[in-house]
Amino acid sequence: MSYVKTYEEETLSRDAVEQRPGTWVLEFGANWCGHCIAAQKDIETVLASRAEVNHEKIADGPGRPLGRSYRVKLWPTLILVRDGQEIDRVVRPTSAEQIRQLFP
Repeated sequence: MSYVKTYEEETLSRDAVEQRPGTWVLEFGANWCGHCIAAQKDIETVLASRAEVNHEKIADGPGRPLGRSYRVKLWPTLILVRDGQEIDRVVRPTSAEQIRQLFP
């Protein structure tokens, strides 16, 4: 897994996510968001030990279809997706331990 540093414009549809094999962490947020910036060290730390997990940072905002389809309301929201299905999520984490709880 390679940790992604910046949020990128949304390029995926919900259907595309649901057809992806493997384990993914979809991270919704914004590059200017203070909560997102504060969480990055913990996110990077946890994902560094998860080589089997793919990481995708998605720039979210009003009217963005992917974030709305997952009912994202606060940033950052990390959603663990395995073979296209949501397994768990953590919203606005403040510690590495909260992020680790995504993984069974």
